[in-house]
Amino acid sequence: MLNRYFDQLDTGEKWFSGGRTITESDIVMFAALSGDWYPLHTNKEWASATAFKQRIAHGMLLLSVATGLMEFKPGIVIAFYGMDKVRFVSPVFIGDTISLEMEVIDKNDKDGKGGVVTVKVTIFNQRNETAVSAAFKFLLAKSC
Repeated sequence: MLNRYFDQLDTGEKWFSGGRTITESDIVMFAALSGDWYPLHTNKEWASATAFKQRIAHGMLLLSVATGLMEFKPGIVIAFYGMDKVRFVSPVFIGDTISLEMEVIDKNDKDGKGGVVTVKVTIFNQRNETAVSAAFKFLLAKSC
């Protein structure tokens, strides 16, 4: 979806990604990179005593992995513009496979060179349950 110019996208268009399995290594590497060692993500024994009964992936890890599942084309995507309405709906566990649905929900012309596209992003697990929902904003170039 983000491989087409601002003026080539229409509100209501949808795109679906392939899947990616979240591993224990993903969680450990994200914790090391971010400094977020909260025990719900990184301590198996501590997490087993919670309502989740096991470790869960960081919400910010899921958002980061989601960007890796998106198709970006250099020269079209000028910048990531922001996020709104982020909700962590259900947990993602080690071994869960996530995928995305993206839907164009708004377009705002910025200037003669580009515009902001708002995309509703839904991250699903392998059981088709919503894990995360958010509105991502991208500044995209125009084709002309």
